[in-house]
Amino acid sequence: MTPEHLRDAAGLAAVFGFFAMTWFGWGQEKPPASWLWPLRIGSILAALTAVGGGLSLWRHWSDGSVIGESTGKAFGIVVGIEFAAAGLGAAALAIRKRADLMSAWIAFVVGVHFFPVAVILEMPIVYFPAALVTAASIASVFIARKMGIAVSAVVGIATGPILLAFALFGLVVALTR
Repeated sequence: MTPEHLRDAAGLAAVFGFFAMTWFGWGQEKPPASWLWPLRIGSILAALTAVGGGLSLWRHWSDGSVIGESTGKAFGIVVGIEFAAAGLGAAALAIRKRADLMSAWIAFVVGVHFFPVAVILEMPIVYFPAALVTAASIASVFIARKMGIAVSAVVGIATGPILLAFALFGLVVALTR
């Protein structure tokens, strides 16, 4: 269930930590006042995790990795499709004057893209954030409407902790191997 290679665990920590920080940041767009400090603390913890993962990744860059020529190419294609889908969907939402839903759309695309990433990188653990982020992106729209707050705040406070938890998992694996 854990990444086979230390370098891959460190990469998971660095990447998920970085993106957790961005989701905590996006959640600060228009949150309820009581959410500001948890979002800020989450951003700081995510940044520290990303740095720790990045340093471990740098230190173990020459170690083994599941990422090779074929997996690297497949990963690049999946990420390219993800960026295209996120960008096209965000543009469509902007044209329809529904920019308030962009954060949920992008989180949905991110969650869905984790499913093939889990297969390509041979990391079954990534199925968990895939399912959780996908579900959070959908639920956030309904929760935000019910609470009368910005969708981005709900998406950020839901997605940030999910990614941070898995970034911390990667960091612990990298540091204890």
